Amino acid sequence: MSTADLHTLTGAYALHALPDEERAAFERHLAECEACRDETAELTATAARLGLAATTTPSPALREEVLRRITTVRQEQPGAPRSERIARGLRWRQASRWALAACLAAAAALGGTAVWQHERAQDATEQARQAQQDNQHIAEVLSASDAKSLATELADGASGTVVVSHERDRAVFLASDMARPPRGKVYQLWFDDSGTMRPAGLMDTARTDQAVLLDGAVDGASGIGITVEPAGGSEHPTSAPIALMKLPA
Repeated sequence: MSTADLHTLTGAYALHALPDEERAAFERHLAECEACRDETAELTATAARLGLAATTTPSPALREEVLRRITTVRQEQPGAPRSERIARGLRWRQASRWALAACLAAAAALGGTAVWQHERAQDATEQARQAQQDNQHIAEVLSASDAKSLATELADGASGTVVVSHERDRAVFLASDMARPPRGKVYQLWFDDSGTMRPAGLMDTARTDQAVLLDGAVDGASGIGITVEPAGGSEHPTSAPIALMKLPA
């Protein structure tokens, strides 16, 4: 495959549509051709944005239609002069840029909703990843060889247990039968550092029984407290504690 032919493969490479042999040859070409590297990066970014802007499930007959049309497309003659092949390649590259630009412009009206959905999906993925990580840390604290616990009766028949692993320098709060907080409020946990309350995380407002990994290291705290705070939590307590518990020695 000539260098002129390789110049025409930027679009196919950006869409992962090259067979292994051509892809390897084109990647070797990219190492030496700055123009193709720039164009490939542009086309790859454009293709990604188009994927976010709109997705459509193709009809079952699409594959057959594409295969049928392939047979009607005139192929380049093997004996075409090099200058003509280069000119055709340049025209193809220019046309591909215009086509991608037109597609991007047409999809822009739908892009806002799609990007919003994509961001929501990313948020959900991150939340799931964080929950999995927290659950792993909770299990590590509860199963630590030096784990110590202290149970306390809370208001309205609820109970709470603090589990601390000084080896891991982390603590877990186990709640049982906790009443749901008032609407628009949340239970916030705090480390008691010799009378100074340090934020240690929020409890799930939808659950009455839960295990919460306290944010941050135990770091010499003598106890933990629980307050009712506005949704999202506070940097400092805005209400009197509904519970104060000592950490197990």
